[in-house]
Amino acid sequence: MSDRDLQSIVDELAERLRRSVAIDDPAIRLLAASRHFGDEDAVRVSSVMNRSVPPEMVDRVLAQGIARWVAPGVVDVEGALPRLCAPVRCNGMLLGYLWLIDEDGTFTDHEVTAAGEAAASAGAMLLRRLLLHERSKARQEGILRELVSGDLAVRAQAIEDLRAEQLFGDESTCFTVLAVHGPASDATAAPREVAFEAAVEDGIRAITDDVALMAANRSRAWILLVQRVPPSRGLVEAVAERITARFRRLGDENGRPVFGLGGTVATLGEVVTSYRQALLATRAASLLPGTGAVARWGELGPYELLLKLPAEDLLDASSVPALAAVEREDTHNVLIASLTGFFDHGGNIQRAADSLRIHRTTLYQRLKRIEQITGCSLDSGDDRLMLHLGLKLRMIAAAYREHPGH
Repeated sequence: MSDRDLQSIVDELAERLRRSVAIDDPAIRLLAASRHFGDEDAVRVSSVMNRSVPPEMVDRVLAQGIARWVAPGVVDVEGALPRLCAPVRCNGMLLGYLWLIDEDGTFTDHEVTAAGEAAASAGAMLLRRLLLHERSKARQEGILRELVSGDLAVRAQAIEDLRAEQLFGDESTCFTVLAVHGPASDATAAPREVAFEAAVEDGIRAITDDVALMAANRSRAWILLVQRVPPSRGLVEAVAERITARFRRLGDENGRPVFGLGGTVATLGEVVTSYRQALLATRAASLLPGTGAVARWGELGPYELLLKLPAEDLLDASSVPALAAVEREDTHNVLIASLTGFFDHGGNIQRAADSLRIHRTTLYQRLKRIEQITGCSLDSGDDRLMLHLGLKLRMIAAAYREHPGH
């Protein structure tokens, strides 16, 4: 089924009724629109120009309960002319909405009947398209999962299968994985998971010039970006913002997915590397403060090494005897923070003291006390490394305990 088939339904009805006609998907995103007959309003013009309308208008329209309608009815909301809304359904499944505009909100029985019949025809076409899309999507997702399998032979076959799909040309030589993890599931898991997958699909629509394939599983998904050049920061952030906004509208207004971007690789055989990096980056985004909207592999410093440790090994390694001794003796709860500030500022006493809002003499005294407790010397490279890594491990371990699902 092509867009031209749906367009023919819209154009035929428009010419017959001498009214502009549009069909949206269930999320009020434009699928097809006819020419105008002087009956358009600002909302219709925006829809045609942007393929969607502002979120606040979508909320007002959906608040009319049209998702439950089984017959045409009039929608009259603030900021738009009255419309006849004919739900586009097939076998009871809601697939979209057909719209007519009228300044007075009056429609003849003939117009209502014609709109309903056109909506039914569109429903049959959209259902066929949906079934074909779901079949193709399931095959592509299966290939993507095999592309990152731990079995080399399975990955090799996936590469051949993906090339056979002819989804991208030979000029696409950059492959980058963007991983997305939804908020932890709770009693509302089922609808949240549906919202999560729909949000990821919507995010892919922000990518217009290149190919993007996705695989989703419950509250986790990943997107393979196939491009001629590595993805820009702006593009990745636009995808993340769109996914987040869509998820909040559909599933959880307070929830926020986390994103991890793997490194860009030059061949399909290396996609598994970008995939593993993206997963580790999402773990960093979940556990570590300050990573931003998207945690990017290559910008995580020592955490790129530490997060490769299995959670059990990491928790064990975080029990550093020297730091435990400092904590026991730290009656005023200042020594660990002072040591952390010292390392975070590369051992620069003045900058560390300024960040801690203490005098540099006070910081010297605290560091000397730490040396006395631990038996370590901050002039020793090995002692510094042990204490610094210990602090990083303790922070990650604390985050793991707070968010055990990660």
